[in-house]
Amino acid sequence: MAYDNTDGGAGKGSCGEPGVSDSLRTFGAVVHALREHAGLSREEFAERVCFSKHTVASVELGRRMPERDFVERAEEATGNTGALRRAVPHLSRQAGLASWFRQWARLETQAETLWTYECRVVPGLLQTERYARAVTESVPPVKDEHQVTEQVTARLERHRLFDRRPPITFSFIIEQSLLERGTGGPDVTRELLDSLLERSSQFNVELQVMPRHQPDHAGFDGPLMLLESPDNKWLGYAEGQRGGILVSEPKEVSIMFQRYARLRSQALTPDDSRSLLTRLRGAL
Repeated sequence: MAYDNTDGGAGKGSCGEPGVSDSLRTFGAVVHALREHAGLSREEFAERVCFSKHTVASVELGRRMPERDFVERAEEATGNTGALRRAVPHLSRQAGLASWFRQWARLETQAETLWTYECRVVPGLLQTERYARAVTESVPPVKDEHQVTEQVTARLERHRLFDRRPPITFSFIIEQSLLERGTGGPDVTRELLDSLLERSSQFNVELQVMPRHQPDHAGFDGPLMLLESPDNKWLGYAEGQRGGILVSEPKEVSIMFQRYARLRSQALTPDDSRSLLTRLRGAL
């Protein structure tokens, strides 16, 4: 199948607002049951898995996506039943993320390589809290404070990918116009530029800016994402107004790969991109 709806259907996008994570609640209940069967208190279990008791509580209550290290250590602490390892691939629903994006978000957690080109908004993985809030509040339909906070929190939770071990290799290409739009106002933009400068200095992150004047442009068909899975298979993702498409057919992924490679050659180099970010920051 060339195209998979990221919420389970085929051939077309799926619409829907962020929802409750039933699979995470079920996974958390299993962790809780296995921990108690092993005779461990939450504090003792937290010590064994090398995570805080608050993180353990969040996982058990279905509020947090478990990290790979958490799952492996939890298996060891509860007798290596294999139940948790087998359950992880099915954790595709996350509160605060649109239904069509959840499968891709799950795949991200296991990725070896992650490439992102964006022309609409700074990618979620690079957004600051205030920028994410400004974007979320700007796009209809109108959301109440709880909905805004839930969506912003879910977006910021994905930032944990930058600190994953083994590390993910990241590449980002973003349009210069996104940095000059002033989303959220000058203070939010200054904070965003500072964050981008800091993030782009991370050893596993490459950030390039596509200049405003670039007549030969491989991204006219819109944003795209590519990732390399643990078994070195490449997958693509494309998103529209109210839906997303997971691309798995090798020929189609190859086309996306070619486009991203061309975008890389057309964008400013990482060093020149950092110089531009510094100039934009200084002009505010």
